[in-house]
Amino acid sequence: MKYICECCGEEREDWPAIAYNAPVFYSDLNEEDAGNSELTSDLCIIENQEYTYLFIRTVMVQEVSDSCQDLEYGIWVSLSEKSFNEYVENYNNKAFEAEYFGWLSTYLPDYDFEESIPTTVVVNNNIGRPFVFPHQSYEHPFVHDFYNGITKIEAEKRINRILNKE
Repeated sequence: MKYICECCGEEREDWPAIAYNAPVFYSDLNEEDAGNSELTSDLCIIENQEYTYLFIRTVMVQEVSDSCQDLEYGIWVSLSEKSFNEYVENYNNKAFEAEYFGWLSTYLPDYDFEESIPTTVVVNNNIGRPFVFPHQSYEHPFVHDFYNGITKIEAEKRINRILNKE
């Protein structure tokens, strides 16, 4: 969709969101665990013999420092059982708002992830999917870029990689 940007006055076309259909762990499931798991467009439950993992789909907005547009991601975070159940119970309640602690469960190809990153998940059902914010105190290039922005060239590189144009 083309429009005139209020920031720069130029005609623009929105960047597509970079969306992931499942948490990173879902693609690693063996046949038995996949059969015991559930995946929808917004929720994922992975059950194995030892534990149940609970995930929700969220939105992360990455600032692009030299552009009027920001880059959006559709990513997954894991929640505690209590937080997940509260979120599911209020899924259709437009007045529901909450904040949860979660762990990043989507690993973006531009970064090395040796472990998951702690996040804050902000739920406001009136505006749609929850927004996620990595904890600023966590030392990782992903967190640094989230809070300091990336360049337009980097944003377009990421979009093109997802669209298989690179």
